[in-house]
Amino acid sequence: YDTYGFPVDLTALIARENGFSIDEDGFEAAMEQQKERSRKATTSETGDWITVSTAEKVVFVGYDEEESKAKILRYREVKDAKKKAFQLVLNNTPFYPEGGGQVGDTGLLLINGEKISVFDTKKENDLIVHYTDKLPTNLTGEVVCQINAKKRSLSAKNHTATHLMQAALRQVLGDHVQQKGSLVNDEVLRFDFAHFAKVTDEEIAKIEQLVNEKISANVVLDEKRNMPKEEAMKLGAMALFGEKYGDTVRVITFDKNYSVELCGGTHVKSTAEIGLFKIVSESSVAAGVRRIEAITSEGAMKYVNDRLTLVDQLNEALKAPKDLLKAVEDLQQERAALLKKVEAFQVEQAKGLKKDLQTKLATVGGMSTLIERISIDSADSVKQLAFDFKKTTDNLFMVLAAEIEGKPLITVMISDNLVAEKGLDAGKIIRELAKEIKGGGGGQAFYATAGGKDVDGLDAVVTKAKALLN
Repeated sequence: YDTYGFPVDLTALIARENGFSIDEDGFEAAMEQQKERSRKATTSETGDWITVSTAEKVVFVGYDEEESKAKILRYREVKDAKKKAFQLVLNNTPFYPEGGGQVGDTGLLLINGEKISVFDTKKENDLIVHYTDKLPTNLTGEVVCQINAKKRSLSAKNHTATHLMQAALRQVLGDHVQQKGSLVNDEVLRFDFAHFAKVTDEEIAKIEQLVNEKISANVVLDEKRNMPKEEAMKLGAMALFGEKYGDTVRVITFDKNYSVELCGGTHVKSTAEIGLFKIVSESSVAAGVRRIEAITSEGAMKYVNDRLTLVDQLNEALKAPKDLLKAVEDLQQERAALLKKVEAFQVEQAKGLKKDLQTKLATVGGMSTLIERISIDSADSVKQLAFDFKKTTDNLFMVLAAEIEGKPLITVMISDNLVAEKGLDAGKIIRELAKEIKGGGGGQAFYATAGGKDVDGLDAVVTKAKALLN
């Protein structure tokens, strides 16, 4: 319920239909604990800004530099239930603040030999805020800012690939494609867009082809900063979903006839730096909104190499067939045919077992009792057997113990009239018997099952069931 939102009442219904019950009291207790954790997690305290020095404005130099020298303007402390952190504002910084779908930079601040780790960067009221785990000892010293250049480079590749992919989507799917959200980091790019149907495999292949063609063409970045917004829109620049723009904007162009967008994120200098583009998933996130996830550069190369290795392993395992795909399809057909034969065998096995067990029915205290350890191949067959006996045998009290794929299984079936007249409860009985196999289970008053860890305890289950009956 907490992870997927799956309704607890539906879980209870499915459980009942399969002879199980749920621990409703335990669920409510766990739910209350989760509510309390959520309340604590959302409780945070943000201190007041403490001024160290002043400057006319905060300057972002990250488009051109990966390292810069700066001074601390202000800081504040932030506390939540998990940890204490600090937020620092510098007069200039190469750290890109989260925005336009791209995550914030990480890296180091060096102050008089002291290393301060920056684990995130965000923007707040035109301030670039650096998140650190500790406060520098010297707040007035010169700060050397060093971003994680490797992470920034990979993020830039993914961001540029997002632009190239959006243009390809519009070419392949149509001009109705509009961005509805995005995420760009050093590992993956995720793009949500308006579209009315699943993107087919053929369309995905065409999109990949268009993007990789632009990568191979080594298209050089055409970047225009501080361009009047009206002028940029006349160029046909596309705006990013959810972004707010001022009077002047930054225009990112990779081939003026292909991709022109308003964007504040970081990008490669030329598309060849991306190396390779590969879509790894396509899915629906809402009505009329699709999501594509893709990878580039090192991640894409590893993805492709891993799958080529897998193909080689399959080829070797199947002894190098001329047509690998057909060989796999033949195996699937053979498996399906064998499964049908196995199912037919299990049906016949169950019929034979039922005839044998009918001869072992005994009358005890006015009940038709059957307490046996049986040999059978599937839990479904045991269940079917139990319900068949319930239909055909009056006053039934049945306990079956079986080993299914190396694990113990106990089944208890009791006629409805015995439940009502004698107060018998299969759920209570199964819990007692399950102790012998180091397991547990439950169910309804007329039918219950249990599994466990100790197959060697099955004979003890039969002995204990007979003792309980007596």
